[in-house]
Amino acid sequence: MTSVPMPPGPLSTAESPAAVPDRPVGSATRKESSPAVVRAPLHRLPSLTGLRWIAAMLVFGFHVGTMHVIADPDYKAVVDRLFSLGLSGVQFFFILSGFVLVWSARVGEPRHVFWRRRIAKIFPSHVAMWAVVLLFGVYYWAEPQNLKVLLSNLFLVQAWNPTPGWFYSVNTVSWSLSCELFFYLCLPLALPLIRRARPWMLYAVVVAMPLLILSVWPAQALLPEADRWWFSQVFPLVRSLEFWLGVAAGELMRRGCWRGPNLPVASAIFVATWMIASFWIPAQWWTTLLAVAYVLVIAAAANADLRGTWSPWRSRPLVWLGEVSFAFYLVHVFVVTTVLRMTGTIGGFTSWRGPAAAIGFLLLNLVVAWLLFRLVEKPMMRLLAPPRRHGPAAGTAAPATAATAPDTKAPVVIIPRQPGKER
Repeated sequence: MTSVPMPPGPLSTAESPAAVPDRPVGSATRKESSPAVVRAPLHRLPSLTGLRWIAAMLVFGFHVGTMHVIADPDYKAVVDRLFSLGLSGVQFFFILSGFVLVWSARVGEPRHVFWRRRIAKIFPSHVAMWAVVLLFGVYYWAEPQNLKVLLSNLFLVQAWNPTPGWFYSVNTVSWSLSCELFFYLCLPLALPLIRRARPWMLYAVVVAMPLLILSVWPAQALLPEADRWWFSQVFPLVRSLEFWLGVAAGELMRRGCWRGPNLPVASAIFVATWMIASFWIPAQWWTTLLAVAYVLVIAAAANADLRGTWSPWRSRPLVWLGEVSFAFYLVHVFVVTTVLRMTGTIGGFTSWRGPAAAIGFLLLNLVVAWLLFRLVEKPMMRLLAPPRRHGPAAGTAAPATAATAPDTKAPVVIIPRQPGKER
């Protein structure tokens, strides 16, 4: 089995925003005379796909440090400083997952169809890596195996067990998929309430979730010390706070009610928050601050795509990297650990070889991820996922925030008019 000194961060397995259908959940009308809104075509959200790669790089850089790829103290200090908050990529992916899933949920889609689509997304690649890691562990490293642990990991229920050696087992990064599976099971059950919630209620969720994340730190003191890391970093109920933050922001964006800053301002807030948190803010605070910064950037990037304004995250290379980021996440710890063990460099590479090895691992993981994406993820999605319907189901209620132009079937979404700009 692979193991790392610090736990791996998760990757949201939400369907790539670039693959989100052109129609949001439902279509309803709003009065044409409303001066506060304008109609804009509903586009896909490629910027969110590009941002997924940035978050994946944060997690990868964090593991370059914690897995001791670089042995030289000076080089390692630079990496540790740059990626000291890399584990917060956990928050980004979970927030993004909630945002994308509520955005792409479809009117009238049965719950079992939603669940089937999500399982088709995450399970084939997970099972493939589970088998590969187990094969290496049994036949190459001759490591002892616990059948119960193997099965709990295979069926993605391991994150519910605080026992050491369970939630970080087999392909250790799959603990985050255990959390994601819980999110997927919950969202269709909560979606009717989300759709009926008033905007102020959704904003209350956006404000409350970071505060609840902050409350996790004093709450974990009530647990035995051995369980505190699991509770704050792995427990699906706790990690769902980030998911619901993304859900509330995504629903507000879907309705055209989001009032966050534009992408340049949100990016500046994120950079400032990252710098301040890296140098001066204790961990119990930066988790909350970065959750806020992440949701602002995600919503601003989505809004930039909707309005057609500038976004650096929708470039073709970044979108491609975002598309393979799920596979990259699944393979990167296993690939790095295997190479280190096979080359006898568990302590890391010395001098300039350390940074060179980190770059080499990045490229190697990209190749392996691309193979997993092309040979497993994409074909199994086509095979197992139910076909998408075109248009909403008949007889479904329509939300009060989207509109369909009277002379066309092309969906549009209501977007607040920016002050001082006329269309």
